[in-house]
Amino acid sequence: MIEVRGLSVRYGRTLAVDDLTCTVKPGLVTGFLGPNGAGKSTTMRAVLGLEVPASGEALVDGRPYASLRRPMRTMGALLDAGAVHGGRSARDHLGCLARSNGIDRARVTAVLDQVGLTDVAGKRIGGFSLGMKQRLGMAAALLGDPAVLMFDEPLNGLDPEGIRWLRGLLRSLADEGRTVLLSSHLMNEMALTADHVIVIGRGRLIADAAMNALAAHFQGDVLVRTRHPERLTAIMRAHGATVVTEDDGAQPAAQPAAQPAAQPAAQSGAQSGARPAALSVHGLDASEIGVLALSQGIALEELTPRAASLEEAFMRLTEDSTEYRSESGTAQKEAVR
Repeated sequence: MIEVRGLSVRYGRTLAVDDLTCTVKPGLVTGFLGPNGAGKSTTMRAVLGLEVPASGEALVDGRPYASLRRPMRTMGALLDAGAVHGGRSARDHLGCLARSNGIDRARVTAVLDQVGLTDVAGKRIGGFSLGMKQRLGMAAALLGDPAVLMFDEPLNGLDPEGIRWLRGLLRSLADEGRTVLLSSHLMNEMALTADHVIVIGRGRLIADAAMNALAAHFQGDVLVRTRHPERLTAIMRAHGATVVTEDDGAQPAAQPAAQPAAQPAAQSGAQSGARPAALSVHGLDASEIGVLALSQGIALEELTPRAASLEEAFMRLTEDSTEYRSESGTAQKEAVR
């Protein structure tokens, strides 16, 4: 496991990590989330012993990383894909790392193949694209066949095939019982990859929860589609709901060949060729909306509960912890609280 206990890291007067406590458990892909400047990279550096804590500690399998005799056999990490000697070949770079940790040279060949760099193993790293350097960094992390892995923004520079490959790799590592910690700003990809999330802001823990529990914590809405939006909106608002009309681009239904001579009052104003309106409803669940509509004889064409997405949950969690916001296209730094 990775254990962070009361960790604080200070840069001069700035408290980058503030009394942070969390545990990254085996068998899961744990997403490490937070706005820019939240302290994610600083925390990861502290786990690797690259930052000296002002207080607290960060442990890998119950020990400080710096105390491990063969650290790459216990934990593999990728923090900066560009931190490599550009004049070395990919094979020689991994060979140096392997020798420093008593790892068999055959393992170099194996990880190069695992990350798809076999064909360029003899080429100098300085000519690699960012995506290729990310793959090389992943190979270095995997070199010691460690039980604990930690990656900081490994998706940067990867093309769609590379992102899909990495998603599958992380999943397979966790399924083998390894501990996997992953930071990324790509919320959609994190939602597909992570089982658990740790969210921090301004160096403090905001949330530590299973992925499905995090989104469920924030109430989603109910999508309602009807040809009687005004009547239904008035009824739902009278029962405490918040209703917003959505423009979802739905096309009107085809006009039928014939219309009956008379229509019930409940159907007035709802020509069958009219476009159904889409309503986003908060404050009532789908069953309550259905009962209200039925009691007034209002037909519904869709009634769909929608859970909050990871991105929505993240934005709500961190809205008070974001240091940089975009205002009229210009990033404005907020005053530090």
